[in-house]
Amino acid sequence: MTNQPVIDLEFPLKGQAIPVDHGYALYAACCRIVPSLHSDRSSGILPVQGGYGGGAHLQLDRRSKLTFRIRADQVGRFLPIAGKKIEVEGYPLAVGVPQLRMLRPTSSLLARTVTIAGFKGEKEFLEALRRQLNSLAPDAGASLLKRRTIRVAGKQVVGFKVLLDGLLAGESLDLQERGIGGRRRFGCGLFLPVRR
Repeated sequence: MTNQPVIDLEFPLKGQAIPVDHGYALYAACCRIVPSLHSDRSSGILPVQGGYGGGAHLQLDRRSKLTFRIRADQVGRFLPIAGKKIEVEGYPLAVGVPQLRMLRPTSSLLARTVTIAGFKGEKEFLEALRRQLNSLAPDAGASLLKRRTIRVAGKQVVGFKVLLDGLLAGESLDLQERGIGGRRRFGCGLFLPVRR
């Protein structure tokens, strides 16, 4: 077990748009430059932020970044992506020079999509989510905000947008580092602080 902190490595993205459901395609594009990502179960790729312009696409803006949630000692593996051009479902993107950001604790966290294998209904999903939370933040509040589906290798996977609140500082950091559920490399189960 390593004592390395988990950090966010953020690369600015330039381009016109990206599909709203881009997790798997973005992962595939990154694997072409960092092949070791294929077998890496610990690293995550956060969903790209942007403006909803209608349809199934996000318009890229100043907030749009390619962000890897990784251990600090893994930064060197991902630096070859800087300055590269990648393509996500036909949309060309230019990747800039990264910044390293430390995770910060907040009492509320939000994940765009959380998936838990075998749980698709709202009630059963919330129960499974609570079971996973019991070891990390037993007194936290958990809310399912929206049902979501993502495509992974041609299959539809069901998940939910999840809000957690009432977190202590250590719990908040643990949840950001570990996530909930699976498919971290496709943007699932990764939490960000809620800005009030």
